[in-house]
Amino acid sequence: MVAVAGPTGSGKSELALVLAEAFAGEIVNCDSLQVFRHFDIGTAKLPLAERRGVPHHLIDVADPDQLFTAGEYARVARRAIGEIAARGRLPLVAGGTGFYLRALVDGLFQGPERDQALRERLAAREVRRAGSLHRLLTRLDPETASRIHPHDVPKVTRALEVTLVARRPASELFRQGRDRLTGYGTLKLGLLPDREALYRRLDARAERMFAGGLPEEVESILKLGFPATAKPFESHGYRQALQLLRGELNRGEAIFHAQRNTRQYAKRQITWFRKEPDLVWLRGFGDDGEIQREAVERVGEFLGAGK
Repeated sequence: MVAVAGPTGSGKSELALVLAEAFAGEIVNCDSLQVFRHFDIGTAKLPLAERRGVPHHLIDVADPDQLFTAGEYARVARRAIGEIAARGRLPLVAGGTGFYLRALVDGLFQGPERDQALRERLAAREVRRAGSLHRLLTRLDPETASRIHPHDVPKVTRALEVTLVARRPASELFRQGRDRLTGYGTLKLGLLPDREALYRRLDARAERMFAGGLPEEVESILKLGFPATAKPFESHGYRQALQLLRGELNRGEAIFHAQRNTRQYAKRQITWFRKEPDLVWLRGFGDDGEIQREAVERVGEFLGAGK
């Protein structure tokens, strides 16, 4: 299996296509937004006509108001790569959601299932006293609390849920091990363009998205009956398009905030992937011919070594 990772706008989709054409591959999406139907423009989802006949998997597999966790992603992605490999083709995992890639390759620890009633009680507590959940987690499981930012309420909530339901610290359960992917050698390629060049591309892309109908796409999704509180609407670009439609921002302000937030997101992605074990960096964009030749060479060597 080959993974193509990197920050948003770095050219992962194009490089994955090149590798799929060179090595008889099929692409498995690893973007947490592209799994959702109807969210196309703001996710830079590759249109069917531009996929050059290469099969793509895990795109448009969930409704916008559907819960789709990293664990669910790992489960369906593993099934997809197994089917691709069974056809004698190369699974190519491509996308910028580092947590999904880690869940796929390294697995997740087997914690208890979601307890919605408990989550609602925890949420109410956090509303009454902001920061109280992280303080509670610090008392119950200081090791896990030290790894989670106090403002990251979803992760704090999950850690507390695991600790309270299992009656054991989440850190203790985590050390018991995870369900790692077995049976595959994995080459992880990471695109790392020049930071300023990447930011210029992201700024230009945000302008094109708004000019290309992002606010209208948001309006059409709402008309389908999906709520503005659906998780994908929290993402960069979509959040600003919603604010534009509500009159909270004008068009220039919406584009400005979308650009700024996307740049910040790209920076966080790079930080995440720098910590990814065994990732091989390609220092450029995925649509650059030299980078593509280097990637093809590395994949060729990787596949040859596995024979």
